[in-house]
Amino acid sequence: MNTRTLVLLSLFVGIGSVLHAVIPGFFFGMKPDMMLTMMFLGIMLFPNKTAVSLLAIATGIISGVTTSFPGGFVPNVVDKVVTATLFFGLFTLLKAKATPLKAALLTAVGTFISGATFLAVALAVVGLPGGATFGGLFVAVVIPTALVNTIAMIVIYPIVQSLMRRTYTVPQQ
Repeated sequence: MNTRTLVLLSLFVGIGSVLHAVIPGFFFGMKPDMMLTMMFLGIMLFPNKTAVSLLAIATGIISGVTTSFPGGFVPNVVDKVVTATLFFGLFTLLKAKATPLKAALLTAVGTFISGATFLAVALAVVGLPGGATFGGLFVAVVIPTALVNTIAMIVIYPIVQSLMRRTYTVPQQ
């Protein structure tokens, strides 16, 4: 992995962490995880095991530190590692040229995986806040987050892909 790739991945993590930190928790301390969009973007642009591992760990730790969910550090780390691995697997299976539509669909699926993983780990480790149920939190937080992340990816992916081609960072597909 070269320095340029590490710098770009760290920029994605940094942008994601700012978005994650500034978006307020709105439902029992849970908030939309915009950091996922940046992690997914990094995986699609640099689809290799080393990049995915670094993104998963860095994203998990930073989102765990900036979470407003009570006891959310461990669920965030586990969630990001599981989600990044499954997202990378799905992306690899659909190895054909990534398009904005494929990026959006993968983002929606990845966000659902992330939300379900986070809630399951949180339920097992610290419990869900305020007596909320898994299904209630999934409907109130995960589904809207998937919608927001999908729309964000539809807007961001073509722009970033065009910029990457212009700087010759990613081989043209």
